[in-house]
Order: sequence, then C-alpha cells, then structure tokens
Amino acid sequence: MVHSGLSDRQLSVDVAIAAVESSASGAVVSFSGVVRNHDGGKAVERLSYTAHPKAPQILKDVLEAVAAEYSFPDEAEGSVPVRIWAAHRVGALRIGDAALVCAVATGHRGQAFALCAELVDRIKDEVPIWKEQFFSDGTVEWVGVGTAG
Repeated sequence: MVHSGLSDRQLSVDVAIAAVESSASGAVVSFSGVVRNHDGGKAVERLSYTAHPKAPQILKDVLEAVAAEYSFPDEAEGSVPVRIWAAHRVGALRIGDAALVCAVATGHRGQAFALCAELVDRIKDEVPIWKEQFFSDGTVEWVGVGTAG
C-alpha cells in the first residue's frame, strides 16, 4: 500500500498513521516536518511551497521505489507488506503548519525507522517542490530552486 499526494490543505499525522496501520505490521513510524519561525538566524513569518506539474508523479515514483527497496521477506515471519503514506503541502503555510507528513508501517522497528528517514530525504532531494520564505525583515528567499527537477 502506497499513498502519495500534494495538498493545499492542512496535513494530519494521525490520518497518515491510521492509513498505514495493519495487524501484520510490527512498527509504525511517522514524520511531520513543520514550519519553524527562524532559518539561518533570521525570523520567518510564513512560507509558500510551489510544485512542478510533474511533482505528484515524481512523489509517487519515489514512494514506490523506497517501498520496493524495503520490501523483503522476514526469515522468521514471512513477508510483511511495507505500507507508506506521504503528502506535501503546497501554497501558503503559517508557522507551525505541517509541510511534509509521512507514515510507514513495516514488520520491525529498525526497518520502519530506516525507511521513514530515507523516504523524507528522498522526497526533499528528488521531488520538485520549492520553498519561498518570507522573513520578518521584509526579505524573501527561495529554497531548492535549481534542485529536484
């Protein structure tokens, strides 16, 4: 089971966890990347995320690739399916809003932690979504332009 998406609405880690929970899974790990009030020593007022038109498909491809890499038989228990849910916000976000939410379920905790960490890193590295930061001093900075895409 793999779910991916982009949304201009609030994301919920509870929704993500509920989507991946399974009686066959021994571990569920979640991640919520939230908008913080500072970056590089400057006060941040708000953010905006912009996605390339191909971002939804690339996000889906990343999730499927990571799921395939972490889907392997458990010698003691047979195969436990990897379950992944991930969504990234687009549009305007406020301080404290979740920008990226992921949840994974696997047979064991080590596998779940490793999968979730790799998933977040690959989404940030490969999916063409760019962040525009608005600072309290009136300056604006684009982050990720020229990467992931």
